Amino acid sequence: MNIEQPLVSIVSPAYNHGKFIAGCIESVLAQTYSNWEMIIVDDGSTDSTYEIASDFARKDSRIKAFTQKNIGIFRLGESYNFALKHCTGKYVAVLECDDVWLPGKLQIQVDVLESKPGCVLSWGKAYLSSIDLSYDYYLAPRNDSDVKLFYNKPAGVFLKKFIYSTLIPALTIVFRRDALLEIGGFVQGFGLPLVDIPTTLELLMKGEFAYVDQPLGKWRIYPNQVTKTYTGQMTTSYYALIRSFMKRFPEAFEEHGLTKKVIDRHFHNRLVVSYSRSGRYKLIRKDFKGARKDYLYSISHFGFTQPVWKLRSAVGIFFSFLRMDIEWLARLIGHDSYKEKSCQHPS
Repeated sequence: MNIEQPLVSIVSPAYNHGKFIAGCIESVLAQTYSNWEMIIVDDGSTDSTYEIASDFARKDSRIKAFTQKNIGIFRLGESYNFALKHCTGKYVAVLECDDVWLPGKLQIQVDVLESKPGCVLSWGKAYLSSIDLSYDYYLAPRNDSDVKLFYNKPAGVFLKKFIYSTLIPALTIVFRRDALLEIGGFVQGFGLPLVDIPTTLELLMKGEFAYVDQPLGKWRIYPNQVTKTYTGQMTTSYYALIRSFMKRFPEAFEEHGLTKKVIDRHFHNRLVVSYSRSGRYKLIRKDFKGARKDYLYSISHFGFTQPVWKLRSAVGIFFSFLRMDIEWLARLIGHDSYKEKSCQHPS
């Protein structure tokens, strides 16, 4: 281990990731950057997650495995902050135990953060991978103007783009630990089953970002993960988060033309789509009653917003009574199947 390299602490929460955690840890062991510590916090898994993590920890002192009584995803921030208390590095990276990194990931981001001391975090592109590990495509800026915004220079300029897309892949984020501690650690709240979005939003107003314009890891997407199970609820919670943030930073919102009317219109459109998607994922999981509930919410709220998606929801309700999913129909009319290609962006 090169003592001149700054230590990177890796925060890795896990729950029933027995199928994936070995690959996750092996991707850290394969890093070209060697000065790291990995803090794994198992949230009371009922499978082999903790045993696998402990086995790796016995073999490599840089890996520390903890387990706790299950507290669930809506208290995920507590697990993250428990890990943070055990972090001693200059930088804090996030890697949930169903994702993997590319080998040069840490070296690239440490180098860029060391060269840009004013940046509060670094992030970059990530491949989206389906359950069978076929890497379909990666999240990327759509044009050159997007790239400029992704550096958040000056601090806060990324606000509008962040609100509309929330496309920062959590597994690519490396925080400057001092900046993270300055905001009180990882942030959750508002009923969100995640911490990366509210934490990154908080830091967006604190400093610039060191964006890396290349893929850094592989983000696993599958129908029954958190972002698919709570699609509608997450959008509702994110809406509440943004409204709260707007009250705290009204000048920043005004500067970007983000009035209450604009924000409301954006999220009303987004909620119709999110609840329709949520219904479709529930059909895949054979939760027909839950699917109907989400589809009905999509149809009955926000007037004539997103009529095509409301029509999709109506079709979904019909299939829910037939106790069938609609993936075959999606394939028939040339749309992506959520079952086979579950790499839809979680926002």
